[in-house]
Amino acid sequence: MDERLLRPQFAKLSEAEKQVIMQQLAAQYEMEFKQLITFSRWGQANTTGLFSKGGSEFVFVPGDTVTLGWEHFVDGLNEESAEDLQSDLEEFGQDNMEDFLRSLMTPVHQSQIAPMLVERQLNEIGWEPISFDDPRLLAHPEWLDEFQKNRSVSLNIVGNVRFDLKNGQHFAYLYHDTDYTQFKEDLHKQGFALPTADEWAYLCGGGCRTLFPWGDSFDYDMKLYHFTSLEEENDSRPYDMELPNFFGLSIAYDPYKNEVVEADKASFRGGDGGCFICGGAGLMLGFLGCSPHFNTDSLYEDDDINDGETLNGDYDFYRQIIRLS
Repeated sequence: MDERLLRPQFAKLSEAEKQVIMQQLAAQYEMEFKQLITFSRWGQANTTGLFSKGGSEFVFVPGDTVTLGWEHFVDGLNEESAEDLQSDLEEFGQDNMEDFLRSLMTPVHQSQIAPMLVERQLNEIGWEPISFDDPRLLAHPEWLDEFQKNRSVSLNIVGNVRFDLKNGQHFAYLYHDTDYTQFKEDLHKQGFALPTADEWAYLCGGGCRTLFPWGDSFDYDMKLYHFTSLEEENDSRPYDMELPNFFGLSIAYDPYKNEVVEADKASFRGGDGGCFICGGAGLMLGFLGCSPHFNTDSLYEDDDINDGETLNGDYDFYRQIIRLS
């Protein structure tokens, strides 16, 4: 392993040295190197390479040895966060706040993370864009009837077809069941992989020891999915948690979006499928699934979903990575 690709050493390189390394990576992995760019957020920063391949943007993320997982508060909760979380704990019949949180988090451990090229945005799973004259769509007039009745909104006929309305234009997507193992194999054949749970936690939190990348308490001033008024949804301000983090990644910003990670069986991070929000939780617990330490699989230990191989295209998403060696 080239030690220059590890975070402590990479941070010390000059921009000229980084530029040369990024150009070499672009040539090796058949990518277009676009530029060096600095991302800074939540007390962490990284000057890195921005690449494109197959219509997607990637960034170089240096490797590191980091402590991952969560066992107690570092900063402690502010009054608003504590009241928010305590209210939900009472609803769930829980007495001890930290014990409850620990039951949902990965245990504290050290992990060696390889340097990676990482896709910046999430991708959908199982949805194929089709035209409105596609024979597979025309064979189901009942779907088109539902579409005609709901032309003013987006429509998802679960497990079959989806009609999106974007900027006044309609788009159609056909749904296909996706097998987790086959999905991984297909990615590997294309030269990509999914991040492991540890790699994902690093990409999300960068080794932070607090509950969230910005601290233990929740930031109630953010514009957030599922908790904004109609007026806020219609303004031009972006959703704060969806903005690029210190690695340049849009990651862990919507609890309804589970990110698929590499494991022996279907495994997820970055959300809880909306479980807590659907249960009436407030912001603190509702967005707990977006913590870098949250173990989404802990919600399904006694549930068939954790043993299943079929991914859910409405809730499961993925990003491609290339581990560097």
